[in-house]
Amino acid sequence: MSENFGPFQAINTYIHLGPDGTSIPIPVTSTFWEELASGAFSHLGPGRLVSTYEFTADWSTWERHPEGEEVVVLISGAMDLILSIDGQERGVTMSRPGQLLIIPRGAWHTANVNQRAVALFVTAGEGTEHSPR
Repeated sequence: MSENFGPFQAINTYIHLGPDGTSIPIPVTSTFWEELASGAFSHLGPGRLVSTYEFTADWSTWERHPEGEEVVVLISGAMDLILSIDGQERGVTMSRPGQLLIIPRGAWHTANVNQRAVALFVTAGEGTEHSPR
């Protein structure tokens, strides 16, 4: 059995899904995003990041992922995802555990949290952009 078998806590361990079928756990530390931005995980190559977050407040930024769609799965709580597509904003309410949404490649998006929410994301994160809300 591989040392990477788990189990892991989804909130503090992300998974890199590689194009060759690999699934590499990455412990989340206070410097995770800084390390990611600096290329510390470039040895993993292209792929998607599986991550889980807990939200208690509206997002303070917009973001978009030019390298692929993002899948959002609501685990608990409720939130409105706001997508900007072709200059038009569209709100999508997620209020039932297990609901999922596919955010189109390159679409700017943000969220309003209606009730403490936990969601799982599968993201093609390379080249992700952020903008103040």
